Amino acid sequence: MAKPSTFFVCTSCGAQARQFFGKCASCGSWNTLVEQKAAPAADSRRRRPVAEAAAAEAVVAGQPRRSEPIQAVGERALQRLSSGYGEFDRVLGGGLVPGSLVLVGGDPGIGKSTLLLQSARAMAGRASVLYVSAEESAQQVKLRWRRLAEASPAQPEAGESKAGADFQLLAETDLELVLQELEALRPAVAIIDSIQALHDAELGSAPGSVSQVRECAAALARIAKRQDTALLLVGHVTKEGALAGPKVLEHLVEAVLTFEGDRFASHRLLRAVKNRFGATHELGVFEMRDRGLAEVTNPSELFLGGDEPSAGTATIVACEGTRPLVVEMQALVSTTSYASPRRSATGIAVNRLHQILAVLEKHLGLPLSRFDCYLAVAGGLEVEEPAADLGVAAAVVASYRDLTLPPGTVLVGELGLGGQLRPVGQLELRLQEAARLGFTRAVVPKGTGLAKAAAGFGLQLLEAGGVAEALVAALGVNPADDRG
Repeated sequence: MAKPSTFFVCTSCGAQARQFFGKCASCGSWNTLVEQKAAPAADSRRRRPVAEAAAAEAVVAGQPRRSEPIQAVGERALQRLSSGYGEFDRVLGGGLVPGSLVLVGGDPGIGKSTLLLQSARAMAGRASVLYVSAEESAQQVKLRWRRLAEASPAQPEAGESKAGADFQLLAETDLELVLQELEALRPAVAIIDSIQALHDAELGSAPGSVSQVRECAAALARIAKRQDTALLLVGHVTKEGALAGPKVLEHLVEAVLTFEGDRFASHRLLRAVKNRFGATHELGVFEMRDRGLAEVTNPSELFLGGDEPSAGTATIVACEGTRPLVVEMQALVSTTSYASPRRSATGIAVNRLHQILAVLEKHLGLPLSRFDCYLAVAGGLEVEEPAADLGVAAAVVASYRDLTLPPGTVLVGELGLGGQLRPVGQLELRLQEAARLGFTRAVVPKGTGLAKAAAGFGLQLLEAGGVAEALVAALGVNPADDRG
């Protein structure tokens, strides 16, 4: 009997190799090649040549066989299904689209299963839901269901018995049995927890391998499209924080959501990385409590410091998708004790901090290269957009000069290498959020044309063309002057 042939597959990118290497030749990842058995030989029958098939069916040249003009395609109203939580719906773009696939990833223990189980409870009163647990037993899921039922008020227009009748639970890892259950029930929503735990018996590889994840996701996608079932897939992450499995999994689904959070903080951030039916980089905020997740309808309160202003703090308005967030930036500048000063940033890219410090030293003459600089974003939020540059610069200068910004001041603007301020997007939305939280002064780049709108919000708009002018307007003193 011939020995079955094997090959090696990269778990990161899906590339194949005939022998083991420590480093993948395609993506450069180390120790990601796993051995798999070769599949049986495919059927030797070949497709007929296109010309031969056309002749056999007497197809007229220039005439379509199955396609149709786009004007003739019928339209149907898109009825989204609410998840039961406004923050979840915001990230999805307004709710779940029938026939769509949504991939939810996050670190172990962050609350992915809790979020989806709570949403399943809320949706079960209005639509049929199938929850496939491939990692936990039915008894374990029932325990969490009971715990969430005791505290969750989000059971819309239905009692507990009605929700339980519309909620079907299947503890199974065999893909074929899951597909049979989907065919029999035809639920409006199906949740797979998780896609890496499903196993296709026709494949020889282990669950969670590249081929297993790819084929299981493709089979689930086909049945979801065919019967208009909204499918929520839970995905694992690697130790680097990226979604585990082949990249084709992210291309296959309509939306990719990441569930993030600091294990030392109670809030959790649901972020849209990809969304074909809504805005990308949209943000939903939840708080983890003893009996489940609760929505945070005013997340700006999480990322603001105390009421008493202090030296080295500045307030910005960041935008995550279409949501403005008022965030406090904290900086500490102190004399260094080392040959090379230390630079540390939490919540913002450290290279961005280096660039802002270089601009301040060049155009304001501040000797920051002889000082340690520490920067942190309050609340543990990750701020990636350049609109936070002016707030970072103000916090650093305020700490260096031991100054306190006047209460009620927000700063929004991108800092160029020449010291100029560049305009940012969604400025009116940012100003509206700042005014709603009681801020009275806003330092922004010149040429916004929003003076009248800001006055209507009750904001004093201070426009500046460069970083020096902006800091003078914000601090009330010229930061380039000596202390004495």
